[in-house]
Amino acid sequence: MGFWLWRHHAALADEGRRRRGVKAIGTQLMLLATLPVAAVSIGRAEKAAEVSKAALQAKLDYCENCHGRSGQGFHGYYPIPRLAGQQAGYFENQLKAFTEHRRTNVIMFNVAHVLSPEMIAGLIEKFGALDPKPLGGGPKDLVGTGEKIYQEGVPDAGIPPCASCHGAQAKGEGEFPRLAGQLYDYVVNKLTNWGKERGQTPEKPDTSAIMEPIAHGLTQPQIKAVAAYVSYLE
Repeated sequence: MGFWLWRHHAALADEGRRRRGVKAIGTQLMLLATLPVAAVSIGRAEKAAEVSKAALQAKLDYCENCHGRSGQGFHGYYPIPRLAGQQAGYFENQLKAFTEHRRTNVIMFNVAHVLSPEMIAGLIEKFGALDPKPLGGGPKDLVGTGEKIYQEGVPDAGIPPCASCHGAQAKGEGEFPRLAGQLYDYVVNKLTNWGKERGQTPEKPDTSAIMEPIAHGLTQPQIKAVAAYVSYLE
């Protein structure tokens, strides 16, 4: 009896440490997200102005070949994410993550590493201003469950509400991405395979670090429910 009681207490202690770890990461990254961004935004605007309209439009058209008209995303052989309305801080960070191999994607490495800072600033501004209707695509019978998880989390599993970082309307903030209108199959794919393409250089952690324990803690039905919910948000 003593051995089983010891194992029970040890398991509870491990669970407590895991939950505190998730909470600590979330607190640190939320503080990061509240830092002043006005100067950064002004810097991006100045850089964007240095790119010719013709060159910027050509690159925008090039991106839309894969990411869909008005950056709404595309359901192809692989789901290609929505870029429209994406948060500037997240957009810039992910382009850098591709070039620095903090996020593994051969195609996006080839695309991103040749972009000048001025072109990146221009694309961020253009895509951020787009607001097409979401493509949706998630099973509608999962939306209610997904909304509950998004707004309340999964307390029993130590999963915090998605809204605590991505916002009540899933519009994102700073380096926390917009999820509203994101493709259902893309969200399912990313959460299911998070560790295979994110956090490839642990010595250079970024806001993606907060999602590591969350993505691993969600069950497949929970992932599909959340993905269905955000896929219909405008």
